[in-house]
Amino acid sequence: MGPSFQASREAFKSAKRCIPGGVNSPVRGFGSVGGTPLFIERGKGSRIWDIDGNEYIDYVGSWGPLILGHADPGVLKAMRETLKQGTSFGAPTEIETRLAQAICRALPSVKRVRMVSSGTEATMSAIRLARAATGRDRVLKFDGCYHGHSDGLLVGAGSGVATLGIPGSPGIPAAMTELTVQAPYNNLEAVAAAFASWPGEIACIIVEPVAGNMGCILPRPGFLKGLRALCDAEGALLIFDEVMTGFRVAAGSAQGLYGVRPDLTCLGKVVGGGMPAAAYGGRNDLMRRVAPAGDVYQAGTLSGNPVAMAAGLATLERLEAPGVYERLGARAQALAQGLQTLAEEIGVELTTTSVGGMFGFSFHPGPIDCFTQAQENHEARFRRFFSRMIEGGVNLAPSAYETGFVSLAHTQADIGRTLEVARKGLEAAARVR
Repeated sequence: MGPSFQASREAFKSAKRCIPGGVNSPVRGFGSVGGTPLFIERGKGSRIWDIDGNEYIDYVGSWGPLILGHADPGVLKAMRETLKQGTSFGAPTEIETRLAQAICRALPSVKRVRMVSSGTEATMSAIRLARAATGRDRVLKFDGCYHGHSDGLLVGAGSGVATLGIPGSPGIPAAMTELTVQAPYNNLEAVAAAFASWPGEIACIIVEPVAGNMGCILPRPGFLKGLRALCDAEGALLIFDEVMTGFRVAAGSAQGLYGVRPDLTCLGKVVGGGMPAAAYGGRNDLMRRVAPAGDVYQAGTLSGNPVAMAAGLATLERLEAPGVYERLGARAQALAQGLQTLAEEIGVELTTTSVGGMFGFSFHPGPIDCFTQAQENHEARFRRFFSRMIEGGVNLAPSAYETGFVSLAHTQADIGRTLEVARKGLEAAARVR
């Protein structure tokens, strides 16, 4: 007899009466995998428990921020100490500066940084700054890369947009989307052609250095360096959207791992330690344009919220310990390779990837280098596999287009148990034609 989800079903019915679709972010609705969303009661370390009492090894981790695991004692202590002083002031606090200093120390490309409350805020603000600095309007993004839900960036987006099969979104003026230039990920020739088609008009390229919203797709050798060279030659800025990869794949984030220095960097998830916090930063000459130092306006009532800053700072300080990223990488690699080996034994087409604390898999023979190939994933097999993993006590993202996350709380035993459940899930998937 499998687990019961009756309490979650009742909670979902109640939520749908007052929340659109019953959820506050679309992918959570389980629309692409079927069934009822899990309503979570608590988490600890590598585990979560739903309101029915079912326990899961969790590879969602609040979609990436919880690199230390759920309810990390050090993070909770830092938050409690900050809460004693108050929740929010709408005024400067010293902890904002301390987190900003930690980011600047870790990322040589970031000389100044502005705190915001979400990754969407970070990317839209960085693009506004790039347009102001260059005097140009067009933005080049890559098919399948997701940079938040602001106007202009939902064109060809991955993540929930791809999961739900939405081509963009009603309510966005055509005049906004016309300023967005698209190119396939990992295709430098298409980028060069775009610059040739709109000479002197493209303000910036925004890119996920590791594409984490159409699975987990790594940049081809030379791709990121090629983008840097094209931007330099064309007078455009290069923006790395490291909301997902920032402090997740390496101590110096993806830009340090791949040796490419962007002009502007967007951060989120890990820098908030599980609280709503994000940031954008970059070169001194660019960041001096941001108000009140300069003329590019951006503001936020809860930007630099002290409780969120405390959680983020406690997280980044823990990540400075020796061997942290080696352990994360080893766990993610063991999981990805284990899934690959099982699939080969069972005879089901699967391709897996991992980098730092991120991993991905697709029911596709591979390789996968771009969104078009990612869309060839066998979705029916993914749905069957996902449901078997949930039934076996393993929580994965309810979408074939999302990355999985390993935390420092995951153990070798967790990986081993996950692969035991995955064997049954892959056998079930293999029976789907």
